[in-house]
Amino acid sequence: MKPLIWLALDGVGHPQDAPPDSPWNAELPTLRPFVEAGLALDASLGVDGLPQSATGQTCWLTGQNGVAAMNGHYGPHPGPTLQRILNAEALPVRLAQQGARLALLNSYPPGYFEAQAQAAARGRNRSGCFPYSFVRAGLPLNPPEVPLLPATLGLNYRSPWLPQGGPEVWQRHGEALAALSDYDLLVFDAWFSDHLGHEGQDPTPPELAAAGRAYLLRLDALLNGLVQAGAAVVISSDHGNFENLSVKGHTLARVPFAATGVPLGQPSDVVEGGQSLRGWFGV
Repeated sequence: MKPLIWLALDGVGHPQDAPPDSPWNAELPTLRPFVEAGLALDASLGVDGLPQSATGQTCWLTGQNGVAAMNGHYGPHPGPTLQRILNAEALPVRLAQQGARLALLNSYPPGYFEAQAQAAARGRNRSGCFPYSFVRAGLPLNPPEVPLLPATLGLNYRSPWLPQGGPEVWQRHGEALAALSDYDLLVFDAWFSDHLGHEGQDPTPPELAAAGRAYLLRLDALLNGLVQAGAAVVISSDHGNFENLSVKGHTLARVPFAATGVPLGQPSDVVEGGQSLRGWFGV
């Protein structure tokens, strides 16, 4: 049996709510039709302000309304209130309790662990919801037995974000991940899109526009490798940002929820999307 592979995009609004010059308008023969065949979900949950990562990701991971728990949108990192919800209800925590096999696919450099240790020494959390939830589930970051993915998908972290290697590398990564038959769930916390989105400005610098297209081209290749190998795949996002590189902050765009190999159902917002995810695993 093949695992469900969750590509958890960060800050990527749905292409239906994107401007004409969006990175979505690159040639994306697998990714764009995959997303368009799915749903566009509300991330604002009827609350004023711009949706944020910590509350949005808590909704996805737990199926509970993290925005209501915080009395507003909150991010980027979960504080004590959201941590309590994640500790009890995050999908990785619940699945690990049931004996399921799962892994976070992100590759973390040594500097990440140093920064986390420094923050912890000051009594602060600087971990996003996904690594936080996997650690709370007793699971290691950088698990040695799976092919790991850098969140940048081969782009340089800083401007001009030049890509290293071609998209075909990520096609092969997708094929390799699909072959991991002894896992129930594999998750990729694709946060680099939000990082690029926060570099937005009007007019959009050509190098940023090129980086946005290059990132989605690599995501397209990764997805193609997964789909061609017969993997069950779900794509989600927590809020808008990257789809409009002419602004620096988050947006009110709806977010994608698309899948193959599992039923989407009819969720209308990110809380219901998270409930759909849990329902696939019976938790």
